[in-house]
Amino acid sequence: MSEPTARDRWERRTQGPLLALAVVFAVAYAYPIVQPEASETLLTACHIANWTVWAAFALDYIVRLWLTEDRLRFVRGNPLALLAVVLPLLQPLRLLKLVSLLLLAGQRARLASQVRVTTYVAGSCLGLLVFGALAVLEVERGKPGASIHTLGDAIWWAFTTMTTVGYGDMAPTTGLGRVLAIGLMLSGIALLGVVTANIAAWFIARFDMDDEEERRQTEAICALTEEVRALRAEVAALASGSGRERSTELDPR
Repeated sequence: MSEPTARDRWERRTQGPLLALAVVFAVAYAYPIVQPEASETLLTACHIANWTVWAAFALDYIVRLWLTEDRLRFVRGNPLALLAVVLPLLQPLRLLKLVSLLLLAGQRARLASQVRVTTYVAGSCLGLLVFGALAVLEVERGKPGASIHTLGDAIWWAFTTMTTVGYGDMAPTTGLGRVLAIGLMLSGIALLGVVTANIAAWFIARFDMDDEEERRQTEAICALTEEVRALRAEVAALASGSGRERSTELDPR
């Protein structure tokens, strides 16, 4: 096995702390939306926490880039990490910070080899559901003609949208809300496809294992059959040779 590089060691050491910071980011993002009447001190603390976590991920990206020998290849191979760092600088919108959180957390989780596909998909579904609901609530609450006013309304709408059921009892009216709706619908379809593909792959793998076991058993039976035939031939040859020797002894001519 090859010796781990400096970047590999850095990623192993920082993976846990950065995922914990992503959780802090999530709480700091959600609290002002769920409790908009909170004190100004708490709201300011959440805002500072958001940017502090973003700065930590930005620093992590810079260090990983510095420790990489082929930096251009690293940038091309990690587009999510780059977007997560750049997006909050494009526009001062909290919606972009939400996108940044999802991208950052997904990027770090992808580095964990022990995370299975099913767990990752389940976490993605839950994250999209909760944060999609929070984002829609933030942009829709208090707008004229809006039908989404509470967190419960937002979660119900996000669930029906992600599953592409769409009862139509609630719908976003703002431009950003509709953009979020499109993203949730596409994400729901994509995640459903991943789940379906994962289940199909599991069944195919099971069938392949059964076929492989059957093939090995067939090969073993064929090998045993050949050995039995070879033994029979040897026994027949020995019996024939023994018969000729006896005939020679009885008939000296």
